[in-house]
Amino acid sequence: MATSEESIVLLTDGAASLLAAKTATSILRYRGENVVAVLDRSRAGQTTDQAFGVGGDTPIVAALSDVPDATTLTIGIAPPGGRVPEDWRAILIEAAGRGMKLVSGLHDFLSNDPEIAAAAEKSGSVIYDVRRNNERDLAKAKDLRDDCLRILTVGQDCSIGKMLTALELIKGLTARDVDAKFIATGQTGIMIEGDGCPVDCVVSDFVNGAVEKQILANQHHEVLIVEGQATISHPAYSCVSAGLLHGSTPHGMIMVYEVGRENVHGVEHVPLQPLPKLIEAHEMLAGLRMPSKVIGIAMNSRRVSEEEAAVERERMRGELGLPIADPLRHGVDELVDAIEKLRAEVKSR
Repeated sequence: MATSEESIVLLTDGAASLLAAKTATSILRYRGENVVAVLDRSRAGQTTDQAFGVGGDTPIVAALSDVPDATTLTIGIAPPGGRVPEDWRAILIEAAGRGMKLVSGLHDFLSNDPEIAAAAEKSGSVIYDVRRNNERDLAKAKDLRDDCLRILTVGQDCSIGKMLTALELIKGLTARDVDAKFIATGQTGIMIEGDGCPVDCVVSDFVNGAVEKQILANQHHEVLIVEGQATISHPAYSCVSAGLLHGSTPHGMIMVYEVGRENVHGVEHVPLQPLPKLIEAHEMLAGLRMPSKVIGIAMNSRRVSEEEAAVERERMRGELGLPIADPLRHGVDELVDAIEKLRAEVKSR
């Protein structure tokens, strides 16, 4: 899907929050060498570091004409429902007319838009709808190997840091010369990794099988870190989370939570489940397929100070008796230690 020569413009025009622009911020963090600009008329003239806290001096521009040599326009938001903002269509048509590749992770497929598709056909532009798939495999629950350790990031909520945690774990394991592979299961992860499966756009009967297919195709690696989606307690998205859990059949899980978040993202009138209850529920649900334990906690402490994060870390260590770290503030060594310990235990069985 991606090449090292790509020069990407990220489209976030008018996105009001970091959560809305999480696709852009993640691509800036993990594929920043390919990003030449962000297109956002409301922030033009700023750098991405000023606007999003990541990306360094990457400029924010007001128009495609400001980056004439860019080869790819990537939609940088992940809004609820995944719809294309109406006032973006002119920008997308212009990009297609210029012959730029269009990359979108939205549920609304750009290739289904007659005007965008016509502009792309005329110029030879390629449209890549990341969520488009034809997955039709049922899970078989066989041929999974214990010599390839499977770790799934799970969460207290959606949009909480499961992908970031998974990618940081990959970096931590790779630094220890472990052959680790990131299994992307969402649109942003796929844009970063270049492969994977968009599980929230797979027909429900085939979610487990689609995830299992990713596992079977990558078992030649020593460790697979599978990107989690939402949570099994989310009123809207629990079906995806449960299918992902059973399809990946993890040996262990890393639970992700955000300090200070009290209500479910997207349905704010619903309170979050407490972590001990969620850990127990995940272990029970995973155990219907294979015994699996939460072996560590990834803490998202973006809302609090460094000092408050340190206090919270010690409090949760005492409450849960598990390794805990904010991957960005503290690094992932403590969590990687837990993975290495589990790997040794599985090997000795």
